Amino acid sequence: MEQLPQIALAVTAVFVLMSIPMAIAVGVRRAKTGILMLHGEDEGLLRLMRAHGNFIEYVPLALLALAGAEVAGTAPWLIAVCGGVLIVARLIHYFSLRATVDSKGRAIGAGLTTLTMMVLAVAILWQLGTNP
Repeated sequence: MEQLPQIALAVTAVFVLMSIPMAIAVGVRRAKTGILMLHGEDEGLLRLMRAHGNFIEYVPLALLALAGAEVAGTAPWLIAVCGGVLIVARLIHYFSLRATVDSKGRAIGAGLTTLTMMVLAVAILWQLGTNP
């Protein structure tokens, strides 16, 4: 039986736990404002929705790349570093976008996420090329 991607599974669990309060924050804001659909011109609700939405848009692919790199045989230290950077990047991005749409934190979080995903993609391709 092949080894499960332990690091990627642990990072996945962390991301699942991170997503729950994000979704709850949107629901609480909807309850407070009475806005059941879209954002009703409520900027606070829009920021919460986009912060959660962006998380949901990027995290699944990042996790797939993390698990793929781990399964392909990438060094565990690199998988762990990438997983840690992804967690920090998504937290920075979420709290920056939640606070304001235009911030350096948002750019840092997005940049770190993109860079990490690129590293993981290269690691997967490297492993496929060296371990045919």
